[in-house]
Amino acid sequence: MIISLKSLRCLSFHDLSVMWGIDRKHIYIVTSAFLTIAGSLSFVAALLHICVVIGGPRWYRFFGAGEAIAQLAEIKSLKPTIITLGISAILFTWAAFAWSASGHLPSLPFTKFALSAITIIYLIRGAAGVLAPFVSDHPLIKQNSVAFWIWSSAVCVMIGLFHLIGLIEVWRNI
Repeated sequence: MIISLKSLRCLSFHDLSVMWGIDRKHIYIVTSAFLTIAGSLSFVAALLHICVVIGGPRWYRFFGAGEAIAQLAEIKSLKPTIITLGISAILFTWAAFAWSASGHLPSLPFTKFALSAITIIYLIRGAAGVLAPFVSDHPLIKQNSVAFWIWSSAVCVMIGLFHLIGLIEVWRNI
C-alpha cells in the first residue's frame, strides 16, 4: 500500500499490513498489527519474568514455577534468578524479532527462520502444556497445578496464533 506523506496520519487498523519502503514521493509503512501484538505480549511476558525475580519466592509460587524453585529462591540461590532472567532474555529477543518483522525495529538477520521457530515453540508449548499434566507423572510436570498448565498453555497458544497470523501476513516482505 502506498501512502503519501500527507495522508500518513490517516492509517486505519487494517492499513497497518504493509512493510517499510520509500520511493521519491511516497512512503509506505508495512506493519503487521498481529506481529506488533505478538511482540508486545512477549515483551510483557519478559517483564513479568523480571518482576518474578524481584518479587522473590512468593512470586515464583504464585506464577507456578514450582516449590523447588521457590525454595531455592528462599535460600538466595542464584539458580532461579539465572533461569528466570534467561527466559526473560529469550522473550525480549522474541519480541524484537516480531517487532522487526512488523516494521517497528530495523531488520534482523534470519527473521523468517527465527519467527517460524518462535511460532512453532509457542504453539507446541501451548498444546503440550494442556496434555502434560494428564499424561505425565514426571515431577517437573506434577510440581505445577493443572490450572497453571491450562492458563499458561492458553497464553502460549494465543501468542503463537498472533505470531502465526502475523508471519503469514508479512512472509513475502521479510
